[in-house]
Amino acid sequence: MTRPSADKTIGPVETSVRKAQVTLDELWAQTNVETRAYTGNIIALTVRQHLGRVQEALAGLEGRYAGRQIIGVMDGTDDLMVHASLVSQRGGTFVERLTLDASTEQLQGAILPLLRPATVNHVWWGADIKPGGPLLHELTDIADQVIADSLTLDIPPARHYALADLGWSRSAGWREALAQVFDSPEAARQLPHVDHLTVRYAGRKDLPARLYAGFVADTLGWKNLDSVEFKAARCGRENGDLCGVELAGEGVRFSLAAGEGDTARVEAVWENKKHVSEVNVPAMSLAEGLGRVMARPERGEMFERAWKLAKATL
Repeated sequence: MTRPSADKTIGPVETSVRKAQVTLDELWAQTNVETRAYTGNIIALTVRQHLGRVQEALAGLEGRYAGRQIIGVMDGTDDLMVHASLVSQRGGTFVERLTLDASTEQLQGAILPLLRPATVNHVWWGADIKPGGPLLHELTDIADQVIADSLTLDIPPARHYALADLGWSRSAGWREALAQVFDSPEAARQLPHVDHLTVRYAGRKDLPARLYAGFVADTLGWKNLDSVEFKAARCGRENGDLCGVELAGEGVRFSLAAGEGDTARVEAVWENKKHVSEVNVPAMSLAEGLGRVMARPERGEMFERAWKLAKATL
């Protein structure tokens, strides 16, 4: 296989749903690639405002989990437009990308014929609006995995497909870091004194913070999130990512705050003594978050309990 240059994209070429495969074949003929790897389909539903971010995230997947990318731009015109291109990846090959610009009504029925058969189907809701109409329902019928901020969509975890929540998965580092804080028996003995939780998050999106709070509350045996406070903060991380967490109670306080790079500063106070340390909490890009959930969706009882607690606050 001849390796393409890292910045080479062939296309886009305007085509139609019916002629999309022929157009892609013509684009492949312009390459020196003899073998094509089809690792799955990813369907990304978004709006024009977020299109650039979605394209960047899909490019960052490097074709590992989906050799065909279908992007549905839902706030287009009523005239369905399809653009086909081959996007080079750092791994040394191309992925196929079909971008559909249309209304949600036009997208319904247009996406299914474009899927490569006999591969895994990932459906990503890459918009911050709740879905309306039958489009998402149509796609979940054929989905092996739905990737979304599940609280936004009000998608409960138990369905016939694997539900992957990006906010939950991207907070994995913070969940692991908090567990490390209480690795020592001395710190763990202070947990019964904790009666308040503060979660700080970057930007305006607090849903991942609510899921994280659900995880902490469930771990502590709390029945609801009445003792949780959510605060927007600035920490140099992406919108919705966590900036810090603080557990407090009479005579005790445990805080983690995002620091420089991939570290978080830990301050733990009990018995009038302060313990300061650092833990590793890597920032996770949108592409890394997508890759993580596509590689290993995080379902399980812990997520479901956290989801129910978070959902009750909305």
